[in-house]
Amino acid sequence: MEFFCYHRDRRGSEALRYELLEEHWSYMDRYAAEMIARGPTFADDGGTPTGSVHILDLPGPAAARAFAFDEPNYQAGAYRDVLLRRWRNMLGRTMWDFPGGRTGGNRYLVLGLGPSRAEAEHAVPPDRDALIAYGPLLSDDGASRVGTAALVRASDPAEARAVLAPERYADVEVHNWAFGGRPS
Repeated sequence: MEFFCYHRDRRGSEALRYELLEEHWSYMDRYAAEMIARGPTFADDGGTPTGSVHILDLPGPAAARAFAFDEPNYQAGAYRDVLLRRWRNMLGRTMWDFPGGRTGGNRYLVLGLGPSRAEAEHAVPPDRDALIAYGPLLSDDGASRVGTAALVRASDPAEARAVLAPERYADVEVHNWAFGGRPS
């Protein structure tokens, strides 16, 4: 089962996150084989962390909850909340298989929140070359679509937002995002 996990930072937690960086990476290393995508989100300044995205293939909901809530930054209080949803990998690949590579161009997390109001949203957008990861956010039982999560390469936030039709969601969020992982 695939899961989307977005830990959103608590204001003022940057120093705590930095202090726990090695613990965070060591924790994530344990899930390397299950990772579909990962990476931090940033404020508009491009440097201030605002959260951490992880998309994983795990045995089930209990394993997903353990992943999300045992994470060292969560345990230490660095995050203000966690969005944890079932997810479906519509591209059938990991971020490491993205043909555009790890660098070059701006990267974004785009979240369409609230149910899709049109069946067309179930299809992958036509410009697959810009998609790093794409799939529906699902209810706990996986039967209902409750949103969409996409990691995209785009020239700016407006282009990234256009991956999802905003009129089909209660809200669309766009966050600066970067490929994650332990630096080489």
